[in-house]
Amino acid sequence: MINQTAGLYKVLGQTAPLLGTWLPHVGWGTPCALVIALAAIAWGPEISRRLSWRPLIVGTWLTAAAWTMSLALIDGWGRGFVGRMDGSGGYRATVPRVGGISALLHGFTAHIPSGSPTSWDPSVAGNPVGALLTFVGLDRIGLGGPVWASTLCVVVGSSTAAAVLITLRALGGESTARQAAPFVALGPVAIWIAVSADAYFAGVAAWGLTLLALAATGAGRFSTGASVAAGLLLGFSIYLDYGLVLMAIPAFAVLMVARNYYPLVGAIVGALAVVATFTGAGFWWFDGLSLLRHRYLSGIAMNRPFAYWSWANFASLICAIGLPAATALRRAFGTSALRSRRGFECIMIAFVVVLVVADVSALSKAETERIWLPFAVWLVAAPALLPRRSHRFCLGAQAVGALLINSLILTTW
Repeated sequence: MINQTAGLYKVLGQTAPLLGTWLPHVGWGTPCALVIALAAIAWGPEISRRLSWRPLIVGTWLTAAAWTMSLALIDGWGRGFVGRMDGSGGYRATVPRVGGISALLHGFTAHIPSGSPTSWDPSVAGNPVGALLTFVGLDRIGLGGPVWASTLCVVVGSSTAAAVLITLRALGGESTARQAAPFVALGPVAIWIAVSADAYFAGVAAWGLTLLALAATGAGRFSTGASVAAGLLLGFSIYLDYGLVLMAIPAFAVLMVARNYYPLVGAIVGALAVVATFTGAGFWWFDGLSLLRHRYLSGIAMNRPFAYWSWANFASLICAIGLPAATALRRAFGTSALRSRRGFECIMIAFVVVLVVADVSALSKAETERIWLPFAVWLVAAPALLPRRSHRFCLGAQAVGALLINSLILTTW
């Protein structure tokens, strides 16, 4: 037990279960974050009820982006924003190693095993080739450098706020989506959206699920195009993050709620097109997963006992979604919600199931506040299930929790 504890501190430091370092601090993002939080608490619920739909979507996205950036800038421009994508390891540092795209796709799996001078950095090896390919692509089109990489993550990651609202409206009605708007705009997940590549992964997967919801609840030609586009995005997402294959569970929930399984055909066509493209170009997804699994289980996972992380993963998740969301999730479970296929509740249940599966796989041990971002960005909407009279209090608790974590701990991601 002593050795396990020592290993835990060695890997995560004394801020476990969160990955970071104790460092009470403020920055010029602090007053910005306070103003955004106070404004959202005071006027957010009322504005979300009165504002017309499209401006509400844009406003929620912009608020989420502003909240995300203000939290990042508590750590400072260099340390909190640019530096996150400018370290000695990771995607940006690996870009100069990449020659041709074809060579990257064909040779990516050869560098996954550890112990070789040519082994990928853990963050690069830990995901399929699509993640590195994205940042190589940015560099090749003239958008190289850490500022562009960080901007991509923040813009796409914060857009999940809009994607969640559109999906909830399609499946659960506009009133439900409007109640969720302030919570997705002011989510504690913003701490890890700025800046981690997982925020970009979350955005791609979220818009894929949103398009599937629109296809399932739409009609005609738009439905067919949306279903294929959903498949393309969801298919691409599994080449960004192996764990995003679990998005099949909420995707099924979307079709179940809509009582329309026809979009599954278009989605499968789109996803298979992505699989065929990557496979034909030289990257076999299952080889990458198998090699990563071996590297993980024989390496860092040995210092991360499952007896601890089986529950500590969820403690990290609660930090990312906030206590109000964790409390509200229990309201989603009930025979009446599943029997009547209520959209909001079924989506929340689906993502909880995803996280339980991810947890028991023992391939998610630690860092789940970041690794589970693609799922957490949906659960942060859960307080909308609580009585309206409690919404301002819940928003306050959500904001205070985020500010305390960001100001007391220097998070690694």
